[in-house]
Amino acid sequence: MAIGFIVPAISSTVSVKPDKTLSRDTKPNTITAKFGDGYEQRSKRGLNSLEETYSVSLANRPKAEADDILKFFDDKAGVTSFDFTIPDANNTTTTDEKTIRVVCDAWNIQYNSGNHYSLSATFRRVYQP
Repeated sequence: MAIGFIVPAISSTVSVKPDKTLSRDTKPNTITAKFGDGYEQRSKRGLNSLEETYSVSLANRPKAEADDILKFFDDKAGVTSFDFTIPDANNTTTTDEKTIRVVCDAWNIQYNSGNHYSLSATFRRVYQP
C-alpha cells in the first residue's frame, strides 16, 4: 500500500494519498518524580508511551473524491479506527512504510472555486489489536 488510507467510495474503493505536507507530532507520556536540588526521575507511562498525532492535508481534490473522504470521516465519527500507511525509513521492508491504526479526531473542508475542495484532518494513533 502506498502512503495514505483507503476510503470506500460509491462504486469501489479509493486510495487517498495525503499532500506532501503530512506531519507527525509526538509527545512522550511519562511519569516524573521531582526531588530536592532539581533531581528528578522519569519513567514511561504504559506500554505504548508515545502519543502521536498526524496533520493531514488533502488540497484541491475533485468534489466527488472530497465528498467520499468527508463521508468516510463522518461515518467513523472519531470512534472507529482505520489503517493509515506512513513513511518509515527504519522499516526493514523495501517500501520504507508502515501501517498503523488511527482515529480521525477533527476535520474540516474548504469549498474552493469550481468543483475542487480542500480538506484537512487530525489523525491520532491508537493501539489496539
